Amino acid sequence: MLFLVRSSCGILPVLNNSYNYIRTRHVKIKLYKHTTYYIQKLWKSNVKKSDTKQPSYAEVESQVSFEQMVEARRQEAQRSVLVQVHSEESCPDLRQYCNQHGEVRGMHHYSLPPDLHFVVVEFEDSAHVHNILNVSGHINKEVVPVQSPFLWFRAPKKASQSKQDFSPQAHVEAPSTEELQNWMNAAQSLSDQLLVLHRVTALNDLGSRLRFLTARQIELALAGLFPHVKALPFGSSVNGFGRATCDLDVVLLPDCEVPSDDCRLVFHAKAALMGGRPQTQRLMETLGDVCQLLLPGCSHVRRVLQARVPIIKFKHELTGIECDLSLDNDTAVHMSALLYTLGTSDPRVRPLVGAVRRWAREVGLTNPAPGRWITNFSLTLLVLFYLQQHGVLPLLGATGDVVRLPGSVKTDLAALFTGFFEFYASFDFASYAVSLSSKVEVPKPDHAPLYIVNPLERGLNVSRNVSRDETERLRVELRNAAWLLESVPLDPGTAKSWGLAALLEAPHAAAKGRNIFYIPPRRSTPSRMMDVTELFDKSTVEMQQHTEEKPSRVVKASSRQRRR
Repeated sequence: MLFLVRSSCGILPVLNNSYNYIRTRHVKIKLYKHTTYYIQKLWKSNVKKSDTKQPSYAEVESQVSFEQMVEARRQEAQRSVLVQVHSEESCPDLRQYCNQHGEVRGMHHYSLPPDLHFVVVEFEDSAHVHNILNVSGHINKEVVPVQSPFLWFRAPKKASQSKQDFSPQAHVEAPSTEELQNWMNAAQSLSDQLLVLHRVTALNDLGSRLRFLTARQIELALAGLFPHVKALPFGSSVNGFGRATCDLDVVLLPDCEVPSDDCRLVFHAKAALMGGRPQTQRLMETLGDVCQLLLPGCSHVRRVLQARVPIIKFKHELTGIECDLSLDNDTAVHMSALLYTLGTSDPRVRPLVGAVRRWAREVGLTNPAPGRWITNFSLTLLVLFYLQQHGVLPLLGATGDVVRLPGSVKTDLAALFTGFFEFYASFDFASYAVSLSSKVEVPKPDHAPLYIVNPLERGLNVSRNVSRDETERLRVELRNAAWLLESVPLDPGTAKSWGLAALLEAPHAAAKGRNIFYIPPRRSTPSRMMDVTELFDKSTVEMQQHTEEKPSRVVKASSRQRRR
């Protein structure tokens, strides 16, 4: 069965040519109640049955640079709009309507709780998006008339009689914890368990589309004043280590072009009087107002201006993504490019990082809120340093460049996973630092409990927030995991839970033993989005009356408050 992946745009011919040699190989997993699930894995295959060795998935991906990948995703977002629909059954009608104003390349449906449906519509050209936006309008004059690629598809005045046999591309939702445990227990080896965990929880194509489309909305909002501004996602959204539920980190890079000597016309502009951090904080405060007051979908805006890098945090209700917005932080983009390069250099890197980060979350070492605990970024650097010590990954030079290619290490994924805990269970965190540019142990330059050198800014400790207690907890949990992997079976057999599944179940089993009132933690957060499903079923006149009555009630309520 051939798995054909279409490139986002024409700048990546290597993807168009090489992905044709990749097929979908299913791992058939039988669970309880005789249910059968299929998990897709990309695997190397010779489609033409020739003697020529075709490139593997990792080899194909390693040929695409970080800059090419980001630019392809940005152009993909420029050709797309996000449309809220009544249900998935509205997709054929939406596709027919959009084809009247442009050629639709693809449609991707997803839903958010409680029962809200959205479709990402990708056109063949960005000019078709302009056509759609030009024929779109606002429901009435009582709204902020902002034009953005976030729309909703209302019901027609007359019911459409034509029926089309069309369905958008389906995207499988993330499995529950119980389902994931069953899938891993049904695998054939510990290495397969690690691959199952990675394939199921990794950020998929739809997740990347939504994140770049969210960044595109911010970019369009500022394009009037800054025509060359770029809103670039960084971090887990683009470095290849992201999960399906990861946050979106966006940096704004206002590209100020310096004219050549032949250019005689120069723009008038205000001088940066304050400069430095005060001006950045003032600009970020203004950006927070823009997101809160003008941009559709942006809610719960919080301004964290006293942080080392001032950020704006908000929840995008139309995509369900938590976002962090920063300004002129190009170092974060370079760090994402470095991690992307290391992740594509060997196919074992990303599954190993994902498994270690999942384990850290289950034992409570990491926390979504910032604090004194270790972060996923620090854990990723720990895994990369361990792989460097075992010759899987290259060392880094003084500027973050690769100075040595990795050797041909044939250690399988399972051995690397168990070896990670054995390596750090005996690592002397009190005396040595972790540095990706050194093959030997480096003495710590200060008395921080945990010292992990920033690969791009060698004078910074990325784990300086980690307290002494949390560092000791890290050491204890690493030793416990190493002992547990020696105690549980690492191959399927008579045991109900084994290998990675047993390792991830252990913290919850221990909590149940300590507390008879134990309640499993809830991973999902309740939706804060307003229900607008009635808008899809009413006529235009009814919808206008509905929205016109609502502002009048708000005005009356505010007038009563003023009288009080």
